[in-house]
Amino acid sequence: MHIIDSGNVAAATGVKLSRAQVIAAYPITPQTPLTEKLSEFVESEELDAQYIPVESEHSAMAVCIAASTAGTRTFTATSANGLLYMNEQLHWAVGARLPIVMCVANRGIGAPWTVWNDQQDTIAQRDVGWIQIYANDHQQIIDSVIKAFRLAQTVSIPVMVCYDGYLLSHTYMPFDRPDQEKVDGFLPPFKAKNFLDPENPGNFNPVTLPDVRPGQDGTIKPGYIEIRHRLQMDLRASLEVYQEIDADYKKDFGRGGHPFVEEYKCDDADFVAVCIGSLSYHLRDVIDAMREDGIPIGVMGVQMYRPFPDEAIVQALGGKKHVIVFEKALSYGNQGALYADIKSALYNAADRPTIQNFILGLGGREIKTEQLLAVLREACANPGTAEDTPRWVGLKL
Repeated sequence: MHIIDSGNVAAATGVKLSRAQVIAAYPITPQTPLTEKLSEFVESEELDAQYIPVESEHSAMAVCIAASTAGTRTFTATSANGLLYMNEQLHWAVGARLPIVMCVANRGIGAPWTVWNDQQDTIAQRDVGWIQIYANDHQQIIDSVIKAFRLAQTVSIPVMVCYDGYLLSHTYMPFDRPDQEKVDGFLPPFKAKNFLDPENPGNFNPVTLPDVRPGQDGTIKPGYIEIRHRLQMDLRASLEVYQEIDADYKKDFGRGGHPFVEEYKCDDADFVAVCIGSLSYHLRDVIDAMREDGIPIGVMGVQMYRPFPDEAIVQALGGKKHVIVFEKALSYGNQGALYADIKSALYNAADRPTIQNFILGLGGREIKTEQLLAVLREACANPGTAEDTPRWVGLKL
């Protein structure tokens, strides 16, 4: 069914179709309408779930951890400083290997206070061990939420579905709402591998010793470093798992086919602009204008950022002349995080391009088409002069 509504409603609809059983959330702009919509679904009995209002984002994740440990499909959502308030619990959720799904409506971080969009909140949490998927429009939001639940329960790793605050969360766009029966066929019921069971009591996540040790049954149990190694290996393996999930989704619903990066006019391009989120669609108009002037340029949106899809990056960008990375976040004191990751992925590529970094749109600063055109024209005209220092777009002082 085709409907026109906000990105937050698209996310809430995806959660409902995924039959989440426990939802815990604390309101924060611009996420609030998402959880309000979920509370309406629960109140109207459209969704058979427990909606638990809490006093903070830290508590929201604590409830999800407890509910997931009890063997239920759980969901929460947040933004900005709310995500940062969860930080301790984010580490706990992934260390406990709980398949929680969380939407983050990306927003700038205080201080100073801002309620406007950038992506510093989730980029700042890129190393906690959660899988991160970024959506470029409303259709990708609802589709990514459904796929995220299947991915999380398949690999036992929590997943963030991230989308731009206001630019996507509050704008109205058409999107297709899949049939419940088809979603049920795609997303099997959640069956926890390990969960709290009064009939079979056990300890979960006790203090772990540095070295391996024998368990109660005499078998050797992993120490802390072995547990972390398994998480790293499973995160890397989840790339292939998500590729298979995306292929199944395309077969069932007709959408997908680009689980890691989404390219536009990149096949014959010498130059490629790269970014995360809705900016990649904004850039398509810029690319079209430059193509009319005979400049062979394309744009690529990175859709899975953690685990980082390095092989897909090399395949897409290897052999290009120059890559221009736009970011609405950065690794303070260094450079753009996406830029650094792309450089790392291309390091051993025999035909690696030159690469350039631009920071823009922080705190909701307007990103104008004419600015993007000017930056890209200059970058394409002088690709060999790029410095390994981020340049800032839109500064006024």
